Amino acid sequence: MLKRFIIERDIPAVGSLDREQLRQAAGKSNSVLRELGPDIQWVESFVAGDKTFCVYLAKDEAIIHKHAELSGFPASKITEVRKMIDPTTEQS
Repeated sequence: MLKRFIIERDIPAVGSLDREQLRQAAGKSNSVLRELGPDIQWVESFVAGDKTFCVYLAKDEAIIHKHAELSGFPASKITEVRKMIDPTTEQS
């Protein structure tokens, strides 16, 4: 079973990259994900000024480090998500 992780990547000026540069970065990441197989999946990323916050599903933290090594995108901080809540949590 895959666990959910938030990966904080310190990438100077990443928020200033244009659409084509982001497209190329996504392509590089996807290429490495295909190489690593089904034990890691990229869900989505949020791009800020000098960081990205990425949501991944992975079997463990080690494969996230491997993806970072092969892709060249740093995994500055990796946090396993234990539980999720949203506005509807109050009602359940």
